[in-house]
Amino acid sequence: MSVRVRRVHEPPAPDDGLRVLVDRLWPRGLAKDAARVDEWPKDLTPSAELRRWYHAGEGSYEEFARRYEAELAAPGAAEALARTRAWVREGPVTLLTAVKSPEQSHAAVLARLLER
Repeated sequence: MSVRVRRVHEPPAPDDGLRVLVDRLWPRGLAKDAARVDEWPKDLTPSAELRRWYHAGEGSYEEFARRYEAELAAPGAAEALARTRAWVREGPVTLLTAVKSPEQSHAAVLARLLER
């Protein structure tokens, strides 16, 4: 299995495989054709409440990850997660996000879950 996380603003790489945007909102200032996004499963994204809580600095990354994993157990999210796992079994998948620190984001949590 090959899952990696990249910023969506970086130019696409030939070895990206399937490019999956994992942000709820389209990144500002980025043209859709330039992003080369293949899939955009919005059900995989953290809830607005969880994002606000985390960005307000009210909790640790570990607590954010725990809460996000719990959200991914909800029916719509679980279905999107299963579909994404199927894509990973078929070939490389690059999770795309606009966050400035992808290693401390929902994309990193998602990548870890997909590699299990």
